[in-house]
Amino acid sequence: MLINFFAALREAQIPVSLREYLTLCEALSVDLAEKSVEEFYFLARACLVKDERNLDKFDRVFGQTFKGLESGADLAEKAAIPEEWLKKLAEKFLTDEEKKQIEALGWDKLMETLKKRLEEQKERHQGGGKWIGAAGTSPFGAYGYNPEGVRIGQDGNRNFRAVKVWDKREFKDLDGDEELGPRNIKIALRRLRKLARTGAAEELDLEGTIGATARQGFLDVKLRPERRNAVKVLLLLDIGGSMDWHIQQVEGLFAAARSEFKHLEHFYFHNCLYEGVWKNNQRRHSERMATWDLLHTFPHDYKLILVGDAAMSPYEIMTEGGSVEHYNAEAGKVWLERALQCWPHAVWLNPTPEEHWRYTQSIGMIQRIMENRMYPLTLQGIEGAMKELTR
Repeated sequence: MLINFFAALREAQIPVSLREYLTLCEALSVDLAEKSVEEFYFLARACLVKDERNLDKFDRVFGQTFKGLESGADLAEKAAIPEEWLKKLAEKFLTDEEKKQIEALGWDKLMETLKKRLEEQKERHQGGGKWIGAAGTSPFGAYGYNPEGVRIGQDGNRNFRAVKVWDKREFKDLDGDEELGPRNIKIALRRLRKLARTGAAEELDLEGTIGATARQGFLDVKLRPERRNAVKVLLLLDIGGSMDWHIQQVEGLFAAARSEFKHLEHFYFHNCLYEGVWKNNQRRHSERMATWDLLHTFPHDYKLILVGDAAMSPYEIMTEGGSVEHYNAEAGKVWLERALQCWPHAVWLNPTPEEHWRYTQSIGMIQRIMENRMYPLTLQGIEGAMKELTR
């Protein structure tokens, strides 16, 4: 067995010498592995791998050579039924007809009922239709179904029906170094251009140098500022939730915008614009910029580009306190209208395919607020948006 293991390591181009193999045999002869598969793995790795770049190759060869060889503890662990399986077994699988029979409470009654349940409930519940629990038809809890509910203690979306999420969620910043696949998207952004010579004089002015040299009778080198895109762009990006499906697409746009616009400012929001935005998703709960400050920091000559799938509960747009994550004193619609008043040159880029927009009520609502200045996040859509911003 050990000879086969040694030969397999050599075939995988892991530089293992005969001396190292004999060292492993000597260690086994004095029972350093203590008859444990796990201890044998670490012993073999310590004796045979000299470069950490080969650790993955070693793990693959070890798994192929000794597959099926497991300790008693491993077998006992595999025999146990995972807790997640038990949770899934308890979930109710409802037919479409049964789902239609479950009525939504409406925003005001939903919040009022949740307050009462918090005051009354004293123990855990599962599978019911009233209390805060799991796997039932109650509007409150996790792993169940209700047309409008408050999600509590669930690790992710399932039915996309929650109008409020009572969990702390972590989002990831977009990677500004991500390179676009189609270079044409960068070219499409160049439609939004206004070239001007600004900054320090660093570029050789060939014509000026020739003229000055001819006049002076000696070499007189002239420099001038480089021509740069003088357009100022404010980029507001929806992050987290259903936008996770569009990360690669939006990162490509973000990378292109950073390379194309010298005057670019970006901030994040979630689902709809509210009273605060942020720069760093890891510190979004502690380091926020008030949207009022945003409105008074960047002047009216900035071009506003909002990026998001606009997929959310209508309450998040139209209702006070409707935000899925926090209590907002003013509706999202109010903040969007303020932003459009501050920056009249504005567009919304939507990564959801345009043919699917009519199936989501909130997309239509955002379209009306944006006065139909919503464009798909495609090459043609970006070109149309840039054309709109140059008007």
